[in-house]
Amino acid sequence: MLLQVSNISKSYGVTAILSNISMQVLEKERIGLVGVNGAGKSTLLKIIAGEMSADSGDVHKPKELRLGYLAQNSGLQSERSIIEEMRAVFSHLIDAEQELRELEVKIADPELHADEKKYAEVLDRYSRRSDWFREQGGFEINTRINSVLHGMGFGTFNHDTPISTLSGGQKTRLALARILLQAPDLLMLDEPTNYLDIETLTWLESYLRGYPGAIVVVSHDRYFLDALVDTIIEIERHQAKRYTGNYSRYLELKTAEYEINLKHYEKQQEEIERMEQFIQRNIVRASTTKRAQSRRKALDKMDRMDRPAGELKKAHFSFEIERMTGKDVLTVDNLSVKFPGKDDPLFRNVRFNLTRGETVALIGPNGIGKSTLLKTLVGQLEPSSGTIQFGSHVKLGYYDQEHTRLNGQNTILEEVWGMYPHMEEARIRTVLGNFLFSGEDVLKRISSLSGGEKARVSLAKLMLAQANVLILDEPTNHLDLFSKEVLESALLDYEGTLFFISHDRYFLNKMSDCIVELGPNGVDHFLGNYDEMLEKKREIEDARLEAIAAQSKNQKPGESSDVTPASSYEAEKQAKRDERNRQRKAEQLEAEIALLEEKIGELEQQLTDPEVFNNYIRIQELQTEIDELKSKLASAYEQWEQYM
Repeated sequence: MLLQVSNISKSYGVTAILSNISMQVLEKERIGLVGVNGAGKSTLLKIIAGEMSADSGDVHKPKELRLGYLAQNSGLQSERSIIEEMRAVFSHLIDAEQELRELEVKIADPELHADEKKYAEVLDRYSRRSDWFREQGGFEINTRINSVLHGMGFGTFNHDTPISTLSGGQKTRLALARILLQAPDLLMLDEPTNYLDIETLTWLESYLRGYPGAIVVVSHDRYFLDALVDTIIEIERHQAKRYTGNYSRYLELKTAEYEINLKHYEKQQEEIERMEQFIQRNIVRASTTKRAQSRRKALDKMDRMDRPAGELKKAHFSFEIERMTGKDVLTVDNLSVKFPGKDDPLFRNVRFNLTRGETVALIGPNGIGKSTLLKTLVGQLEPSSGTIQFGSHVKLGYYDQEHTRLNGQNTILEEVWGMYPHMEEARIRTVLGNFLFSGEDVLKRISSLSGGEKARVSLAKLMLAQANVLILDEPTNHLDLFSKEVLESALLDYEGTLFFISHDRYFLNKMSDCIVELGPNGVDHFLGNYDEMLEKKREIEDARLEAIAAQSKNQKPGESSDVTPASSYEAEKQAKRDERNRQRKAEQLEAEIALLEEKIGELEQQLTDPEVFNNYIRIQELQTEIDELKSKLASAYEQWEQYM
């Protein structure tokens, strides 16, 4: 065991954040720490790292334990250059290397040879220090630094670049690079996937899977958690609970656990009700009083179960539209954007189309210009060349990941109501309640909100817009795992057209019909979701290598082409669209069937009521209504079978 946390509690004023939290970390264990925003995950990591004190409880760890902690969005602050900061991690090895060079000079000195005793001592010292240097990885310092810097996106950077000149996101990535090079026994990371593009995320996953120490990570990236962790610790209602497996397995176990506990609770409640009814019926009868009293004693001694806690309150919302667009929603042709004072454009030759009902993802490495492209589409920036043509009846809704369009001086109520002044206050408050802003919460200033709260305010404004085309820049950023699921559900039911940027591979897999990958010289199109794109890329790369091998043998490559013909591409695109519409219709019919069956069951239950049973006219009315509902149910089942 590397670490033992025992009964940790922490409160801010009268607000409890953690209550009697206990957990342990074993050698080489991979733990994902999950819970809604504000559950206390970051607070717990700070207490373990010694950066914050607990109100009560203890953290037990060996004195020799090397613990590394990277706080959320904690950029590296340093006056050094990139390479100087990275080499400082290995200062003990660099000092040892300098000592070895000095010993080599002594060994080469002829005067030392004259004193055999001193010469032998220097040789022995050199041998021991050289062995230690090799065992500690001294000869791999530069290789390790270059590997980690390249993996964290600094491969093309001049390593002499001063850290003070980097952006906030780059400083955060560099802080992560440094802690990886330190390789502590226990690595604690709070949201390490922030500011990472997909390529860097993939590298980080691979690196951490081979990490020799233990890892505790807080992350809202479900794909990352599934790929990395083997244990989930959930903090909910101030308590910690441990689940074996990755994030997807945790969801399965949690659901099954709730259902089992609910059944046990309901069974006990039925037993209690039976006992209470027996007591009431028999307590006044002389012949049965003793049995009734016995039951009452048994009831008093019963260890009563609490009703299993259901899900925490979640945001719930849907995106509706006023009217449909035409079939052609957006045509972008030969688009390029160049910033003032720059000779070369950020990107060029960008071409793609959006049609009604499509869900298209835009991906690409950090800094390539994805957000810039979205701002150009919504008119915030002017293109250097090319055209942007929207179709008929398009009403745009835009989500900015930086929330720059929120006024920090406004309250939440003022921010939303100010955009929709024609709406009644009660309607605005109801919508904000759906986004978990209730009561006095709506009077909080925007400037005082967390990233997740600002995201929910922006989504509330977007929902009320009733736009038929949504353009979203990293909509899942700052949202906890549960809020992401609500957003996905709302967007899957959205009947308009969706164009979005995301680094969340789980979100990309669930949402996208098509992926557009942006590069400096244009875009590549891939039908399907993220995993299907990776598979297509592998196929293209395999075909390319086969072609090279064939050419090297002076053989003509096969007739097959990596490029899908335009007609085939459009056909596949239409098929994907049709499949999505089919799934949506089938889900709507399933919901309708469930509702009809529930109504029929309620009416049939009424028929068994003695008051109804003796009322011939009421029986006829109920039977007529049941027959009508059964007719609708049969029709719904028939349609459902066709769609399935």
